[in-house]
This record gives sequence, C-alpha cells and structure tokens, in this order.
Amino acid sequence: MEKMKHLNHIDFLYKPKFEYIKSFIDNIPNINILEFGVMKGRSTSFFLDLCKKLDGTLTSVDMNDHSKLFSDERWTFIHSRDDDFKLLDKIKNKNFDIIYIDTLHEPNHVKKILYYYYNFLKVGGRVFIDDINWLPYVKDSFKDSEYSEVINRKTFFKIIEIYYQNLENLKLEISFGGTGTVNFEKLNNLKLNEPHRIRNRIYGLRNLARFFIRRQPKM
Repeated sequence: MEKMKHLNHIDFLYKPKFEYIKSFIDNIPNINILEFGVMKGRSTSFFLDLCKKLDGTLTSVDMNDHSKLFSDERWTFIHSRDDDFKLLDKIKNKNFDIIYIDTLHEPNHVKKILYYYYNFLKVGGRVFIDDINWLPYVKDSFKDSEYSEVINRKTFFKIIEIYYQNLENLKLEISFGGTGTVNFEKLNNLKLNEPHRIRNRIYGLRNLARFFIRRQPKM
C-alpha cells in the first residue's frame, strides 16, 4: 500500500527494536555481549553505548570485514562465519549475558546457531533473534518481498517449535516492533530439546468439515 511507504525508515524499523531490547538489559553490570551480524553497525553501536554505561564488553562476529567500523577498547571484532565454531577460541570470556543473532535469516540456520551458542549463555541470560516479523514484507506492504515474508514466517514458526519442546528451559517473548525480535531467557543449564513440528488442526478434516457445513446455503 502506498500509504504505508512512509514506515520504511530507520526510526520505525530499528528504534522500537532497540528500545525493547534495552528494557531487558539496561541494568546488567559488566555485561558481556556476543553479537552475530554487524552490517552497517546499527546494533553494534547500540550495544557499545550500553557497554560504556555498564562497564561491559562486546564481541561482534561477521563474515564480512567490519573491523574498521569502530575503534573502542570494549569491542572485539571477529571476521568469521557464525557457524565456524572455532571462533570461540578467540574469545577469552565465553560466559555471555546476551547473545544477539542477526545473520542468515533461515530457520534451520537460526536453530543451529541458537543451539550451539546457547551453551555459553548464563542462566538468566537472553538470546535476541532479529527478523521474525513477516508483516512488513507481505504483498503491498511497505517492504514488500515474497522471499522475506516466507523466510520470516518459517523462522517464526521454527521459534515456536523450539519453545514448545523447551517450556521448562526457556521463557519466550516476541516483539513485532520493526522487523520483529525474539527474546529467549535461559531458565537453567539443561540441554535444549530438539524441536518437532506442531500439528496444526486448522486444516484437519474435522475442522474443514465444520467450515463447509457452516457454508451450506439455507434452503
């Protein structure tokens, strides 16, 4: 819709997201953050500002070289794929308060990264996952993109599958501000259970039968 085009700007897409995240981590002293995905440095800059306030440290990982983007003693940049797990050898403090995932937005990749690095998250720590809101990308919306709509929908439902198998291990919140943010809180040190497809009875025969029976015209 043309009337929605004005929403495609930084304040609408990023400001609500960062304000949401900040509300959960703004009081963690000596915060230790692991960030996957730098790109233009918006989230990196946001986390660095928090680290300065909270006397914390930030490690950012990206397959593209962004090492010149910032010069800050609290920041370490690692030029690597997020699934090259040897990158952890370059990190001294592997006990993280926050993990932020904003790399390849594909459900199985997101799951792989979450499950591996979750082991290095403190109990009470949080994993934030970017881009699970498909609404900005649906047909005629302000970021109309069939690929992004489909992949964000799939990632969203993968997150739900993960949560459903880990109700005692994780607390989940989801913000639809901007392009969406998953907020997982780690409740214990137990290993995460594998996700499984959740049966959807919307398209079950019984529900479809109810639908067609209701649509029968009155005689």
